[in-house]
Amino acid sequence: MLRKEQKLVVHFYEQIDKLNGKMGHGILRYSENPIACVIDFNQGGKTTRDLFEFGPDVPVVSNVEQALGYGGEVLVLGMAPSGGRLPESMVAEVEQALAAGLCVVNGLHERISERYADLRAGQWIWDIREEPQGLGIAWARASELTNRRLLLVGSDMAVGKMTAGLEIWKSARAQGIQAEFLATGQIGIAISGRGIPLDAIRVDYAGGAVEKMVLDAADAALAIIEGQGSLLHPGSSSTLPLLRGACPTHLILCHRAGMTELDTVGVTVKVPPLNEVIALYEDVASACGIYPRPVTVGIALNTAHLDDDQAQRAVSETADATGRLVLDPVRQGCGRWVDALMA
Repeated sequence: MLRKEQKLVVHFYEQIDKLNGKMGHGILRYSENPIACVIDFNQGGKTTRDLFEFGPDVPVVSNVEQALGYGGEVLVLGMAPSGGRLPESMVAEVEQALAAGLCVVNGLHERISERYADLRAGQWIWDIREEPQGLGIAWARASELTNRRLLLVGSDMAVGKMTAGLEIWKSARAQGIQAEFLATGQIGIAISGRGIPLDAIRVDYAGGAVEKMVLDAADAALAIIEGQGSLLHPGSSSTLPLLRGACPTHLILCHRAGMTELDTVGVTVKVPPLNEVIALYEDVASACGIYPRPVTVGIALNTAHLDDDQAQRAVSETADATGRLVLDPVRQGCGRWVDALMA
């Protein structure tokens, strides 16, 4: 559907500088498509380099009308508004883009393709969060595979599981390893062009969807499965289907440096010592020895909120406290993890 040469316009709504802009942030950092410009209602007149150190340096404009002069072909909804529905103020923006002939990539929970059936020839709306057809339950068949299956797990939601997975994928391919990134969320799917929207799949079929995706990647020497949620989070239901469907051989725990309580929940949930979190994931994955116990390769430490000196200190302190191979995958690369995975 989305071709690599198509120019993107990324619409952040009013979340370009907020965590809820992570769809757009991921596109800017990792998409192979050229970026024509980005839109944010409150930040027009700047460039992305004024706001970010990553991705291309492109103009920030205030609305679709201004964006049309930059040659974009596809509007990407790069925000995550509360409730996962298209904000009322965004409806006119989408309609103006469609009227101008742009296609739309929609990662929201709300499907919008049904609103706009009268499209031009070759024009499309990609509602990423659609449940695949023909799913069944999981049968632990992935445990019979002979490849390496790395699952990224987290101490919380939104701690960098997708980012770590994409960085490991990039590092593995640079070493000539036949690696596949198996996306399980809308951002990873939009970037890689494949995967399953796990939070849009009925819970009975979630493990089966993961299993099918992993089995389809059986020829990959290293299958890197994007994690979702956290076993520690009271609102997370995606982690167990990932553990059962993927039957991972290896894990990497993702954690935000300095986080002692979950950041994404409205009540106080303390983060246990990280080695205890790792033991929890390994125990649940193995289910009292019924399934093979995965090996935890290390800890991916998200230090995006720290300067370089603070980040290095946080990595060193976490490594000393846990005895694990701790890296910030963006700042420090993933080569040492890849070496450990393929040893």
